[in-house]
Amino acid sequence: MEPLWKLTYLLEPASLTLIVTAVLVTFASAARALAHGKEMERNRDFSEASITLDHSQALMIPLASSCSLLLMFYLFSSVSHLVTAFTAIASASALFFCLSPYVAYVKSQFGLMDPFVSRCCSKSFTRSQGFLLLLCTGIVCAWLVSGHWLLNNLLGICICIAFVSHVRLPNIKICSLLLICLFVYDVFWVFFSERFFGENVMVSVATQQASNPVHTVANSLRLPGLQLITKKLELPVKLVFPRNLMGGVFASGNPTDYMMLGLGDMAIPGMLLALVFSFDHRKSRDITTPVDAPSSKGHKYVWYALSGYAIGLVTALAAGILTHSPQPALLYLVLPYACIGCLLQIFSM
Repeated sequence: MEPLWKLTYLLEPASLTLIVTAVLVTFASAARALAHGKEMERNRDFSEASITLDHSQALMIPLASSCSLLLMFYLFSSVSHLVTAFTAIASASALFFCLSPYVAYVKSQFGLMDPFVSRCCSKSFTRSQGFLLLLCTGIVCAWLVSGHWLLNNLLGICICIAFVSHVRLPNIKICSLLLICLFVYDVFWVFFSERFFGENVMVSVATQQASNPVHTVANSLRLPGLQLITKKLELPVKLVFPRNLMGGVFASGNPTDYMMLGLGDMAIPGMLLALVFSFDHRKSRDITTPVDAPSSKGHKYVWYALSGYAIGLVTALAAGILTHSPQPALLYLVLPYACIGCLLQIFSM
């Protein structure tokens, strides 16, 4: 056990940035999920309807995640190019989804004309959407070439927001079931997988880098500027912050010099926070009459949930510092979130 003074590492810029970023991303994911749901209802457009989990799907998520983890553990080197290509497409789509509301806001504020260009998959495609698609593709290509951790984090944040916006929890019972199953999943693969597989599977998969297909193609074609293309990539399935944060902005560094947080440790709490957001929204709407001003008590439980997430995240990082070993974040997040679930269950009656 490390001395308690080691907890001062939590005040380092990298640690503080990781904590603040994770809390903001979780909040932004939940807020975007609520806005996306209201937009779909208002426009009666269910082509991008959210997936609402039921009991069987909640149980299947940890099982499917375990199978994926084992496949990545044993076969990652063989399929890394395919995984990178799929991740690049998913990242571009998520970035497009996250930036679309801002483009729509700018158009409405300045009254800009946005003519239709074509129709794709029974949906109209406008000029601004075409420019936005090019921008998103350019950002993903810049990540493929440079592999910079800032671009990795940007794409990871967008994937997290898009996931929370499209995959929803219908009630607190299924939420509790999912949290408990993922709690067991996280604890097993971090603490006990080494006994069965000879290596810590979760840590191994989280720290391995993917082969860059762009570098492979450039190398096979003997293109100029090959030295500028990174050979290995950190996939945007986690947030990474260099411990030397200021110097790390301009350099890639060694992967062991990074602090990491998996997207699941933001996406799963974000799904619960989205459920709390929806609960607060319905409660505020129900108690507000046409002649009343919006209630000042709206969104009360969101702040409790967000505070619980922040406390659990700080506890997880502190445990990692004191034990000098990776920690399953859900081990420390489930307890404060369970308290929020009890409050919701009581006050929704």
